[in-house]
Amino acid sequence: MAALMYQIFSSSALMSLGLYHLTCTIRNYLRSPRDYISRPYHPFPPSSSSLSSSNSTTYLKYLQLYLLMICLAIAFVHQTLISSDSDPLLKGSTPVHRFTSLQSAAVIFLFLIVSLALLLSDFTSFLPFPSHDLFFALASALFFLQYSVSSASASVQKSDLQAKCDSVSARISALSSVLSLLLACQPRLFIADVSLGASICLQALWVLQTGLSLYVEAFIPEGCHRLLDVVSGVEGSTQCDLDDSRLRAIAILDLVFVLHVMFVVLLVLLVYAILAKTVGGGGGGGMRKFGSYEALPTSADTNHVQMKTFTGTQA
Repeated sequence: MAALMYQIFSSSALMSLGLYHLTCTIRNYLRSPRDYISRPYHPFPPSSSSLSSSNSTTYLKYLQLYLLMICLAIAFVHQTLISSDSDPLLKGSTPVHRFTSLQSAAVIFLFLIVSLALLLSDFTSFLPFPSHDLFFALASALFFLQYSVSSASASVQKSDLQAKCDSVSARISALSSVLSLLLACQPRLFIADVSLGASICLQALWVLQTGLSLYVEAFIPEGCHRLLDVVSGVEGSTQCDLDDSRLRAIAILDLVFVLHVMFVVLLVLLVYAILAKTVGGGGGGGMRKFGSYEALPTSADTNHVQMKTFTGTQA
């Protein structure tokens, strides 16, 4: 039960982060496509009542980073604590599980350091970074490191279900790494920024699917079961006895992953449609101000044009 609760917590945190990044990215692009530039974080919009207080406005501005660091700290403590648990279902002796858990904790700690550095660079003059390109490059490296850790964890699993879930998670992390690298090189690439938010949402859905497929009896594929003589919540505790059941379970996970991708695509389209209607819609704002038209002449230019017309008529 503890492992499932952690999966739900991780999924909720990632979904909130991805959806917030996706919404802010599309909103900023629709407001000013010419001035658009990607950001590793988006300031929280302050309320009208907080505009009179500079301190409250500053705290609200970095609310995303505060919540992100809190979630990363919780995840780091969890991964560090479970590294002491034994896992007899991993290939090799017990230290294999300890090392893989410590690797995950180290990656989370690096994400925490980068988030703190991003906060210090904007909030204080302690780390005066000239632009956010460096942070996207660091995020790309950390996502690639997460890909390596997930791939290594999948390779030492005896449970085919756990190995499949880890391998899919590794591929999503690799996609996030490529997108972050693109944003580090091309910070105005709107498609890459939206895709990065979508990949975080996809990772959130897959984390939840992993917890359901491994720890909830109703979602475990037919022909697979949890081992009752293993400590609850240990990775690899769900196995399939027959090869046919194993192949069927992997095929089901592939189908579910495609459904998750479809859901994320529909989510991106829905968010874009809603924001295009509210931000880029009526009122003369949004993208309508970038239509193809010529500026109207001033009053002085109008008088000058009229004088030239009258002169040509008299001639």
